[in-house]
Amino acid sequence: MINDETRRKLREIQLEEMIQVIDRQAKDTIYATLSFDERMKMIVDYIYQEKHNKRVASLIKRARFRIPNAAIQDVFFAERHLDKDLILEIASCTFISNNQNIVVCGFTGSGKSYLACSIGKEACKQGIRTRYIRLPDLLMEYSEAKIQPNGQSRELKKYTNYPLLILDEWLITDLSDDELHFLFELVERRYDNGATIFCTQYKIEEWHARLGGGVLADSIMDRIIHGAHIISSGSINMRDFVLNL
Repeated sequence: MINDETRRKLREIQLEEMIQVIDRQAKDTIYATLSFDERMKMIVDYIYQEKHNKRVASLIKRARFRIPNAAIQDVFFAERHLDKDLILEIASCTFISNNQNIVVCGFTGSGKSYLACSIGKEACKQGIRTRYIRLPDLLMEYSEAKIQPNGQSRELKKYTNYPLLILDEWLITDLSDDELHFLFELVERRYDNGATIFCTQYKIEEWHARLGGGVLADSIMDRIIHGAHIISSGSINMRDFVLNL
């Protein structure tokens, strides 16, 4: 057993997990038959896993997922005729290191948000900082931030720095010229500098008009679509489907 002073020092250097595993070993005689190296390996493995789990939980909490319990293994591939191989490849998160975008298209209730959140959680499991936000909420944040000194710059910097950004309800509302300029700056700064998942009810052919139909629309679309993976969320209303399970 370790004494009180050693416990205090371990807590001071944030190694509470080490106290837990040593206490556990002290109570079980089976550990007495193990060598020092074997016991130390078990201690280190336990501490590593505990700290990893806490970091993942923290990343998931800070990501603010709309569906925090979403899980890639619970996506109904067969029923929705989804491209399972493509989605599992995306869930490996190599698209993030490659700074590629994902566009998830589908009607209301088809499971776009669930799919995006499940991919985002896989990113968190790999230690990747992720942020989920609805586009209307982002634009509201921007509207409030821009009246503050350097507010626009801070808002852009904040959302540029996430390795993975999930923008849900993309283009669901009409955009003002000011909002279009903000979105252009955001996608421009994130271009080749991060990955973004766009969830939308609108087909890509409809985006140009919803982005104002001008030069900014061209520029925004070019930076989003170039090299992006396009996913259809399927033809089933997942809300009704889940209720009838």
